[in-house]
Amino acid sequence: MTSERQITDVVIVGAGFTGLSAALELKQAGINFLLLETRDRVGGRVEAILNGLGERIDSGGQFLCEDMPQLMALAKARGKTFVETYVEGDFITHPPMPAKDAKQTYHGAMAIRERMNGIEPNDPSIEGMSVAAWLEQQHDPIDAKTAFRSMIEGLWCLPMDKVPLWYLIDNDRRITNEVPELQYFLRETMQSLAEDLAGDLGGRVRFGEPVTRIEHGPQGVRVVTGNGVIEARQVLVALPPATAVKLDFAPALPPSLGQALGVWESGAVIKILVRYPKPFWRQRGLSGMVMWRDLPGLFACDASRDAEHAALVVFVGGPLALRWRGLGDAALRAEVTARLQGALGPGAGNVIDFSSRDWIQDRWSGGAYSDLIVDVTARDAERTILAGAPPVHFAASELSPSFPGYVEGAIVAGRITGRKIIAELQSPIATSASGS
Repeated sequence: MTSERQITDVVIVGAGFTGLSAALELKQAGINFLLLETRDRVGGRVEAILNGLGERIDSGGQFLCEDMPQLMALAKARGKTFVETYVEGDFITHPPMPAKDAKQTYHGAMAIRERMNGIEPNDPSIEGMSVAAWLEQQHDPIDAKTAFRSMIEGLWCLPMDKVPLWYLIDNDRRITNEVPELQYFLRETMQSLAEDLAGDLGGRVRFGEPVTRIEHGPQGVRVVTGNGVIEARQVLVALPPATAVKLDFAPALPPSLGQALGVWESGAVIKILVRYPKPFWRQRGLSGMVMWRDLPGLFACDASRDAEHAALVVFVGGPLALRWRGLGDAALRAEVTARLQGALGPGAGNVIDFSSRDWIQDRWSGGAYSDLIVDVTARDAERTILAGAPPVHFAASELSPSFPGYVEGAIVAGRITGRKIIAELQSPIATSASGS
């Protein structure tokens, strides 16, 4: 392939929802841009695959709720079909406990979470403290503390002793839904929404084009890819922080920015969709929702499109995912099926398809729903990354003021940074410098 040299106003690195949302802002403002994506698809941590039955299923980010306004509006505008997650019936905790105790345990875990979020992130009494160390100091019943740990490690996919307490409080306060975040999913898949957005961008999306280096150049920046060089006035790195830090920058980023990008770690998650001939759990008065008390990070819920497409989605997060990823496909299927049978009865063994997606150490986006700060001293990391080193900018769901780590957060982050870049390009100084 011959090397090409091109000129544009902005290069966006990464075609997840952050990069797509920023690109749509630029398009609306009439700014020239190219959106470069290493993979052969858009979506980032949102992905769809065909299962063994030939059905297109979400293997990455999937769920949304009415308290996520940007994502809800986009899905409605694109005519997506909302499937309401089935929640009627009993919620199972396993090993089993009386319904009264299960309810009390759940409310106890939520009370711990509310108490945690009542602490100010800059409270000097929590300086240097991990979530695990704080939990150890609490005087709640052991069942409530165990459920809290399972909730935290399942959602954030890292062991609690790695996560700074101040960071989890700050992060969790930005997740403001009052209805369950598993309220809906899209019949056409979340990936189809990313594809629709990319379709609006036409030929400005380039697939199979990994960026290897970002340099200062005569136009502002020079972006080097496997296919050539692109000269641009600005660049937006729309990647999770732990992925962005792996790029080669010349000159090197300011030390404070390099350090801020280096304090993040991706968690671990395996997502599984188990298909059944019928939703047998509903006939037993169960919702299909299961939390395993003896296996923090293991959670299941009903993900049936309808009664003819009965399914359970199983999330394996945190340290448990790291342990189970070494099992191999057959052993993982046997392990998960056995756990489902233990919780929901023998009907859980009548599996007609088992599709798993191991996101651990994914080459292009890390291992879980979100990267997390793992350095207790890195209180300025997000502010430092958001300030960037113009003309080099950074955006990611992790840095969003609302719903960090979710698709909603990615959309918000992309739009904010897209508008910031537009303002810089249209400022009198920038316009004069470009000779426009």
